[in-house]
Amino acid sequence: MTPNKDIDFVRTMKSALPVAVAGLAFLILFWEPITSLRRGWFDDPAYGHGLLLGPLAVFLAWRRGWLKPTRPQPTVGLTMLVAAVCLRYLSDLAGEPFSMRLAMLTAAGAMVVFHSGLRQLIHWWLPALLLLLSIPLPEVLMSTIAFPLQLKASQLGAALLEWRHVPVLLAGNVIHLPERSLFVTEACSGLRSLTALTALGVLIGGLWLKSPWPRIALVLIAFPVATVLNGIRVFLTGFLTHFVDPALGDGFMHYTEGWIIFVVAFVIL
Repeated sequence: MTPNKDIDFVRTMKSALPVAVAGLAFLILFWEPITSLRRGWFDDPAYGHGLLLGPLAVFLAWRRGWLKPTRPQPTVGLTMLVAAVCLRYLSDLAGEPFSMRLAMLTAAGAMVVFHSGLRQLIHWWLPALLLLLSIPLPEVLMSTIAFPLQLKASQLGAALLEWRHVPVLLAGNVIHLPERSLFVTEACSGLRSLTALTALGVLIGGLWLKSPWPRIALVLIAFPVATVLNGIRVFLTGFLTHFVDPALGDGFMHYTEGWIIFVVAFVIL
């Protein structure tokens, strides 16, 4: 190697060494939330869309690229990093996975700010928001949101069944029919559709809408769309159970209805 090439090689190694050390430290510190998040995407049906959003967020960040020239903000980046490490430690003591995963995203954002400044993080707002939406919410919050949705779906489904002259007795989230009773569980609350539709609304708005207000409106539309269509799903289940076969309230037909309703919701968005 020539002296000039030797000098270039040494400079490259010196510039790459801090990045390698930071990346290794990040993996060691956040290996548990990384692996638990991956398991959550596979095991939690409400956040299976994370399997799409995670790689898609990385691709969108790569496609948007780095701003030139970079404007590092090491003080802000280090402050964010210290806050992320503290949150990681406290969430580990509390055994709270959501905060642990949030600390992981905060640390990743801190390294971006340290290297390229807040402008770069704002430039990557869509990938960052998609990653945030791919994190499963705490179970307490999920249950708190799911129960009112269960009641709304039960009320709407029962009202539609009465409209079609089906004898109905509604007791909370249980719909009593002559042949059987339908229990609108948390899985049937529409929360899974709502989380997926919200993420898809953010993605659609970020890619194809240019101003913030239509983007916000699109995301907000996901809430009534998911609620109304899930009530229609409950109605269809009760209707088929009453007029066709009580067995249609379970199994393959029940899941097929869910997929069809979700496709309809996506088309509406």
